[in-house]
Amino acid sequence: MILYPAIDLKDGQCVRLLKGEMSEATVFNDDPGAQARAFQDAGAEWLHLVDLNGAFAGEPVNGDAVERILAETSIPAQLGGGIRDMATIERWLSKGLKRVILGTVAVENPYLVREAARAFPDQVAVGLDARDGRVATRGWAEETDMQVTDLARAFEDAGIAAIIYTDIDRDGAMGGPNVAATEALARAVSVPVIASGGVSSMDDLTRLRDTQVIAGAISGRALYDGAIDLKAALSALKG
Repeated sequence: MILYPAIDLKDGQCVRLLKGEMSEATVFNDDPGAQARAFQDAGAEWLHLVDLNGAFAGEPVNGDAVERILAETSIPAQLGGGIRDMATIERWLSKGLKRVILGTVAVENPYLVREAARAFPDQVAVGLDARDGRVATRGWAEETDMQVTDLARAFEDAGIAAIIYTDIDRDGAMGGPNVAATEALARAVSVPVIASGGVSSMDDLTRLRDTQVIAGAISGRALYDGAIDLKAALSALKG
């Protein structure tokens, strides 16, 4: 199971939100490049980047910060937030991003997901963010009646690289991930599922790994707070 350190970008800074509320942002580092290097130096094999402003604006906002991260690290990175057309997908991948994450557009324009996955094999993931099992879009500000599992199954034959599943009410709350819901989703689809939201301890990581069906886990606040020692966690997961 791959551990993805998260760098959430708001106004050019590394922040963490509480349950997806932009007004509940805690700044952890004002130098995204330095933060990314620190994660890489600790042994991280991937980075998970989110353009929070972009998720609300519907277009990239923290592009300069993302480009600094890409320039200062050599490990692959995936990015979500404000990526809603083919031109933006092409631009980010041409700049060295390994994978784009399509969230809102997966609900509003599923054809684009299929088109992008065909054009860029293994470089397109779908981000499914949910409250009580129902998909939320536009920076988690709008809820739909669509069930996560139904939407995930709709993309099973599209050739996407992964599904990033976030339980919004767990995100940034340090209360542990929704292991049961994430495992159920991973067992319901053939696409690799990455868990996000609430991963706050080594025990959380162990429980996710021990399902044997969850491909990865994203953690942010716990790494910044020191609740999870990244280097030790990476070593333990490999062991």
